[in-house]
Amino acid sequence: MKKHKSRLRTALVAAPLTLAATGLLMAAAPMTKLDTKPAPAAVTRPAPSPAITPEQLNIANSLSQAFRNVADRVLPAVVAIENRPDTSWRAAQAAPEGNTKNTPNPFKGTPFEDMFRGGQIPMQPGMTPRQAPRPQGGIGSGVIIDTSGIVLTNNHVVEGGGTVIVKTHDGREFEAVEVFTDPKTDIAVVKINGDDSLTAAKLGNSDTTSVGDWVVALGQPFGLESTVTAGIVSAKNRGIGITARENFIQTDAAINPGNSGGPLVNLYGEVVGINTAISSRGGGNNGVGFAVPSNMARWVSDQLVASGTVQRAYLGVAIQPVSHELAGQLGVSPRGGVAVTNVFPDTPAAKMGFQPGDVIVKFGSTKVATPQQLQLAVERSAIGQTVSVEIVRDGKTVALTYEPEAAPNDFTAAGPEQKPGGVKMQSLGIEVTPLTADVAKQLGLEESAGVVVTRVQEGSRAEQAGLSPGMVIAQVNRQGVSTMAEFENAVKSDEDGTLLLLVRSERGSRFVVIEG
Repeated sequence: MKKHKSRLRTALVAAPLTLAATGLLMAAAPMTKLDTKPAPAAVTRPAPSPAITPEQLNIANSLSQAFRNVADRVLPAVVAIENRPDTSWRAAQAAPEGNTKNTPNPFKGTPFEDMFRGGQIPMQPGMTPRQAPRPQGGIGSGVIIDTSGIVLTNNHVVEGGGTVIVKTHDGREFEAVEVFTDPKTDIAVVKINGDDSLTAAKLGNSDTTSVGDWVVALGQPFGLESTVTAGIVSAKNRGIGITARENFIQTDAAINPGNSGGPLVNLYGEVVGINTAISSRGGGNNGVGFAVPSNMARWVSDQLVASGTVQRAYLGVAIQPVSHELAGQLGVSPRGGVAVTNVFPDTPAAKMGFQPGDVIVKFGSTKVATPQQLQLAVERSAIGQTVSVEIVRDGKTVALTYEPEAAPNDFTAAGPEQKPGGVKMQSLGIEVTPLTADVAKQLGLEESAGVVVTRVQEGSRAEQAGLSPGMVIAQVNRQGVSTMAEFENAVKSDEDGTLLLLVRSERGSRFVVIEG
């Protein structure tokens, strides 16, 4: 059909040009008498379009039937969720100035801010009670995964307190009797008093989902209930910086505000993900959506249903990816393992003898390629069961044994960053000062060994390597530096060469390579 239109357009354009040329010949006719008439222009007829064969229609109809089957099977398990704030507007007006009663948008300032986050608007500092904005509830989607009344959704749909109302596909409304959340994965479980008439969807195995597989997203985008869209799995294991634990499935199935918490389903009608966020500049779908894998959602929801909390094992180290430059310094492949940058005292890692500079290449049966992969593997370790760990230290393979322990609630690998003054180190383009116990306390560090970067010269080697004021340099070329003298001597020993620094900051510990 496109060829036909193109030729027709060419023919229409050519006609006026032919007439114009003929006009010129006719204007010259009185001067020369011609008996010969111009030959008529040839007309090119478009070839007929090929007929659509029954076999082709059968293939298309088979795919359509697959989508229909998914919709028929899963839609009865998809619900609309509304989080109605308990606090009335008058109560909010009476709140003290600057009081934040509601949950702010956790994605503010990111490309995902436009995705509806379901939080409420806090009273801003400086507002009088009369100026306080009216509290708003969250609206999203969910999926029933057990006929007893277990609903899986996103944490951001139900966070902030309030009365959670679940509306089923057939129009019935239920008030939640229990709500359990896990902000680290943005997964929540809502319990309603269901009955035998509820329909549940089956949770599939997201690990068997491959890039290119057809998937279907279901939910209520923009409040339009029972909406079904289709696409493919665009990528797996995505980390996009919106939650503490990320292993997203990326899809181009249309996901819009209001789809949050709804299921992403394969063509077998199995839930392989929980729709969570989109990357959008204007608030609508741009073909880049993200869903929490069903295996992660199952692991979290099983614990929430059983105990109301999620227990995670921990190792007690700070880690970073192994870049090409860092791999050369540590003597490992740049395509495998994660580097240990800090070992925290009184943790399983400390008991195992981990050291900064160790590269973890295998954890149990998992070959470690990224920090995210290691983190997920460690957290799911069963308490009381040992796990073999393989590391590379100084170019040699070392085997360790990990005994999983539950992570303390207050465990963190970072502290606040300050900007004290210092002394110039011209060769690197930085100013540093000794790290005293008082400064270490201000920085939130348990150790007071090292030097603090106070200024970084623009265009210097240090700036190009990513150093910034407030970072603490703890090692130079794998040697600890506790004093200014040790730091200066370590730098001067290879002043113009490549330096491997271990630095600590508010983002934790990491290695930095300063090129010579």
